Amino acid sequence: MIEIKNLSFGYNRQTLLFKDLDLVLEQGHIYGLLGKNGAGKSTLLKNIAGLAYPQEGFCLLNGTNVSDRPVSVLEEIYFLAENLYVPSLTPAQFVANTAGFYPKFSKSDFYRYLKVLDVDEDAVMDKQSFGQQKKAIIAFGLATNTSLLIMDEPTNGLDIPSKVQFRKLIASVLTEERCIVISTHQVRDLDSLIDTLLILHEKEIVVNRLMDEVVEKLTFGFYTDIEGLKVLHEEKDMRGSNVILQNTTGKFSKVDLELLFNAIIGGNKNIVELLKA
Repeated sequence: MIEIKNLSFGYNRQTLLFKDLDLVLEQGHIYGLLGKNGAGKSTLLKNIAGLAYPQEGFCLLNGTNVSDRPVSVLEEIYFLAENLYVPSLTPAQFVANTAGFYPKFSKSDFYRYLKVLDVDEDAVMDKQSFGQQKKAIIAFGLATNTSLLIMDEPTNGLDIPSKVQFRKLIASVLTEERCIVISTHQVRDLDSLIDTLLILHEKEIVVNRLMDEVVEKLTFGFYTDIEGLKVLHEEKDMRGSNVILQNTTGKFSKVDLELLFNAIIGGNKNIVELLKA
């Protein structure tokens, strides 16, 4: 699906965001891309979409270099950017002007998604709140039915009920022929949604693991007393400690994405090495 090989990129040659980055993304998965602000998440997504051009290396979609931007690639990628621009059109007018670029676009799906997300199909998009604009573009992106769907901070501006509906919709549109990549700094918004975790830190992908593999290696829990436990990472509150332990029992726990993310960007090399093993 997506193959990134020896990717080096920077907005100037003196400061690289990535150096010799390798990554493979496969169909049938929802990837969650996490990283600190400024780590280069948006830039990596733009390289994948062919909107930024690497200094070295390449990014291929089904064997074709996305930097060349042929029609066969463009019609299979939908990129929802963090910073939106919406025209002074209703959703129906927007579809009439834009859907033709995506051969697998489904108008019936689009209007169904608008209804689920509670978006007025007759409202002029640029006159609506940022959240309503975001939901209209999300509905359009899902309805393109592209094989690669890239979403940068899609839940920014959404209220809590809309975030719930967003997660349900994303889970419902994944097929064996589709790859979805979601980048966010709102870690909890990806809970129970992604099946593969990517963490970008210090110019490299330090974690690339199926969520099932994460819980095979790590146990997450809350303890009022951690005496005698071999704790890999701990965050205290007034009641006790949220901790990460090595999974030595073979039992699965629920992944605490925020706790894991904090541990890794905080420099916990033991956890990184466990996840790489």
